[in-house]
Amino acid sequence: MHTFTHAEQYDRHALRLGRRLYDHVVADTRALGLPAGARVLDAGTGPGRIPRALAEAEPSWTLDGVDLSPQMIEYARGRDPSGRVTYTVGDVAALPYPDATFDLIVSSLSQHHWSRVDAGIRDLRRVLRPGGLLRIYDVRWSLRRAERAAETQFAQVRREAVRFTRWPFPVIARLTAQAQ
Repeated sequence: MHTFTHAEQYDRHALRLGRRLYDHVVADTRALGLPAGARVLDAGTGPGRIPRALAEAEPSWTLDGVDLSPQMIEYARGRDPSGRVTYTVGDVAALPYPDATFDLIVSSLSQHHWSRVDAGIRDLRRVLRPGGLLRIYDVRWSLRRAERAAETQFAQVRREAVRFTRWPFPVIARLTAQAQ
């Protein structure tokens, strides 16, 4: 049984392994000090934990989550009784949003699954507002393709290790790119 097609199982597994990362992404996002009314997208949202946590912590933001899996989106909607997050089925390489929609896009442990990283980065750039920020958190060595693609779409790109465990070496990195 493949856990990516069974959202509830995936959510339990991901929470056990990823709770610290999710908490780190939420804290990093809140630390940006986005203004009231900011619109934030979680690309590759899976079970929707990050946008739900952000909606609870920052009630003035508008939160969206997009995922390729209809099962994940259905599960995420069911876990959000407040309805504060808009969940949409969509491919990161062909996002169902107008140009310049989001102030911030985050993605955690999703990018290494993208079949078309270049197209994904290009479309994420398309839906960012001028001055908007893209933050991709993923396994360090898997971010190389995204970093190369981002360098063709953004003027400012940086990749840095993320430390949130006691491991002697960081496994996760954050790619940050700002739209001009």
